[in-house]
Amino acid sequence: MRIIDLHCYPGTQTWIDAQGPYVEALATYWKRNWVAKSEDDVVAEFTEAGVDACLVALDLETTVATPPCTNEYVHGMWQRHPDRIIQCWGAVEPAKGEVAIRQVKKAVTELGFMGFHFHPIMQHFAVNDRRYYPLFEEIAHLGAAVMIDVGTTGMGAGMAGGMGARIRHAHPGAIDDLAADFPNLKIVMAHPGWPWVDETTAVALHKGNVYWEMSGWAPKYFPGNLKVDIRGRLQDKIMFGSDYPSLPYERILREWRELGYSEPILEKIFHQNAERVLGLA
Repeated sequence: MRIIDLHCYPGTQTWIDAQGPYVEALATYWKRNWVAKSEDDVVAEFTEAGVDACLVALDLETTVATPPCTNEYVHGMWQRHPDRIIQCWGAVEPAKGEVAIRQVKKAVTELGFMGFHFHPIMQHFAVNDRRYYPLFEEIAHLGAAVMIDVGTTGMGAGMAGGMGARIRHAHPGAIDDLAADFPNLKIVMAHPGWPWVDETTAVALHKGNVYWEMSGWAPKYFPGNLKVDIRGRLQDKIMFGSDYPSLPYERILREWRELGYSEPILEKIFHQNAERVLGLA
């Protein structure tokens, strides 16, 4: 069975450096240290797991002043390993205004990216903030998609004041507004959305242009209602993501299968929904 992983970080030193002061907090949150890997080792892990990886860039420059893991960086990895890396999500900082809009244009028209990932908590904004609608207007105009984190994060967890980040920025209500205001924009919510899982479910069900990938959580810990909805009314909305390298592939793939879903349901989750919605045939 084909497995498309919609949410993979590069796992290299460049990516770790982009996280700046959050690295130590993340190590505590995940109960293991972040260890940089070589590009070849990262691709070898994708190959061993049998996943077609979509890389995610990271830009937190306006909030923590770290050098980004740029769109050009993940594009380079994609071009060097097209047999295993099949697409990329770009990263832009909405606070950069016109600079961000120019970066969006380049990522789509020159680099060929399918869309952009936003981390509202760590980028200190909500996606329904009208100040940033020109950015989403450009993304929608270009026919690109967005992947937006929903729910809490390990970034800054346990640090004084969470390093100034606000969990509320990643509330699914903001995505509900964005989807209503941009009905032609394909939106993929990232992560199960805890502690607002039921509200995230409601947004996925109500908005035809909103989908949902379950990265960053071990499947056995998915809330009970969510497990039921994935096999039922959400089966055409759910996509696979790992949040690599947060969880080992052996565990996450094993636990997905241990949920007891039928093969047709797993086919939708692991590849068919992403192929249909994002054109990843």
